[in-house]
Amino acid sequence: MKKNIFSDNNDKKSSKGFYAALGISAVMIGSACYFAYDQGNDLNDKKRPEDIISVPEAAVDNKSTGIPKTTYYTLHTTPPIWTAPVTTERRVTETTPVIRVPAADIIPSIPKEPVTEPVEQPAKAEVPAPVSASKLDNAKPPLEDVSNILEPFSGTELVKNPTTGSWQTHNGTDIAGEVGTVVSAISSGEVKEIVNDPIWGITVTIDHHNGFVSKYCSLGSELTVQSGDTVASGQAIGVIGQTADIESNTPPHLHIEVKHNGAYVDPVSAFSQN
Repeated sequence: MKKNIFSDNNDKKSSKGFYAALGISAVMIGSACYFAYDQGNDLNDKKRPEDIISVPEAAVDNKSTGIPKTTYYTLHTTPPIWTAPVTTERRVTETTPVIRVPAADIIPSIPKEPVTEPVEQPAKAEVPAPVSASKLDNAKPPLEDVSNILEPFSGTELVKNPTTGSWQTHNGTDIAGEVGTVVSAISSGEVKEIVNDPIWGITVTIDHHNGFVSKYCSLGSELTVQSGDTVASGQAIGVIGQTADIESNTPPHLHIEVKHNGAYVDPVSAFSQN
């Protein structure tokens, strides 16, 4: 077999080139490491105290910020950024301490009395004052003749009305008399009211100013007094008529009522006191 000379030469050349490249790489790596190490030493050597310079800053009010007017920097490619320290002024206000005392220690507790419900008293019925408790001044009868009583005072007793047929109290006294018979005031006083009442007809009311009030009903239209007049005991005030519809079935008469302190009383007893 014939040996290939060119092939052996090529193999030898390839081996030599590989080792040469490997050696060059090792040299370059070593040079790079040395260069880095040498630069680091140079940097450390340059950071000496004498290389520090002072850079004056703009004037700053130390009272408000507390930052000194001159700040020192070391030589760097980019100087550090300084921020002003934040100072907070703390104000302490002296206050008087508040001592809270329980209310029970200040105001002694007062024992509560038992609450009793008020007892409602029964209402007292109004009792007419007796006639003898007060008298009419110089009392006189309303008619010259008062002997003929058609219907007496009934008080609280119910009686049958001859006109209406209903049972009711008769609060006055009916004294018979001819139409036109003079009617007089049973005592002095003031004419309080004159009305033409639809039930009791023409009516005159006299206030005697001593708790007594007298009313004269079924009068005629011929009156001798007016409202507000002052009359004397026995003075004529009108005449008997027949104007009370509620007693129209009764013969002509004077219907007289008397109140004492607001309660009805027997008219005959009132004007017969003297």
